[in-house]
Amino acid sequence: MTDMQEPLTAMTGAMEPIELSIVVPVFNEEDSVAPLVSRIHDAMAGFGRSWELILVDDGSTDRTLPNARKELLRPDLKLKIIELQKNFGQTAAMQAGIDAAAGRLIATLDGDLQNDPKDIPEMVAAIEERELDLLVGWRQNRRDGLLLRKIPSWCANFLIGKITGVRLHDYGCSLKVYRSAIIKQVKLMGEMHRFIPAWVAGVVPSSRIGEMAVTHHARHFGASKYGISRTFRVILDLLAVLFFMRYKARPGHFFGSIGLATGSLSALILFYLAIDKFIFGNDIGTRPMLIVGVMLFLSSVQLITTGILAEMMARAYFRDDDTASYIVRQVFGQDQPHA
Repeated sequence: MTDMQEPLTAMTGAMEPIELSIVVPVFNEEDSVAPLVSRIHDAMAGFGRSWELILVDDGSTDRTLPNARKELLRPDLKLKIIELQKNFGQTAAMQAGIDAAAGRLIATLDGDLQNDPKDIPEMVAAIEERELDLLVGWRQNRRDGLLLRKIPSWCANFLIGKITGVRLHDYGCSLKVYRSAIIKQVKLMGEMHRFIPAWVAGVVPSSRIGEMAVTHHARHFGASKYGISRTFRVILDLLAVLFFMRYKARPGHFFGSIGLATGSLSALILFYLAIDKFIFGNDIGTRPMLIVGVMLFLSSVQLITTGILAEMMARAYFRDDDTASYIVRQVFGQDQPHA
């Protein structure tokens, strides 16, 4: 039976394991998608192991999807195109590609031609040689504007590294290589793609996360999807990351700690006022301190009860959460029907 199966595998390739999946989210990149596929194909020509390319169209409103579907005609390219039902954002699109990936390793990069696919084979070799679970690209010579892109990025990288404890030079680089078994343990939601190393650090030691200098090109087509407003979103997302990293499984400790602190302060204020009233006979009815003490007490009760409710919700989340952060309309390529 085994001797018969081996020729069948050789002829059909049906059982051939995929070593690397390359995931690229694209959104309104009609001019970039064809050159992107060509560059990836050329960069992987000497890879020597099986690989696949997964393009995730994140609800593009231009000709990105039709242009991408033309690449399905390449006979020497294992290509899958995932069309999302609407624009869910880069994080959800990246999650869709990761969920569909069959490779032992997964590489991600942007679809705007600023990341260089030629770095991927070197990163694959490096992640195995250094025995890492995640290898992050570091754009040492970044081809972006100083005021709107570089300076906010430097500030964000410093804050993220300081708060999460995962020190990297470039959190925002989309060119990364992961071990599939690790990244599939991490569920990406919201706009959390820039914090992937921090999320991965929640399931593996930070010593298994590394970085490598990569090439970065100036944008040739289209316009950047990010502006200065991204800095404020990064700060808000960073607070959410900090909460989830430390208190995701025990949110009651977060709210309860604040509640106990405000309750203790309230107790001290009310105890002082009680002594002032019943021992020294002073009138406290119109004193602002009484209002502060009562408000702190009410806040304490509210925070503690919020913590209890959050604990109940967390248990329900870990028990029942199996929903995806995206909706797939249809899939093209790799034996899937072409719609």
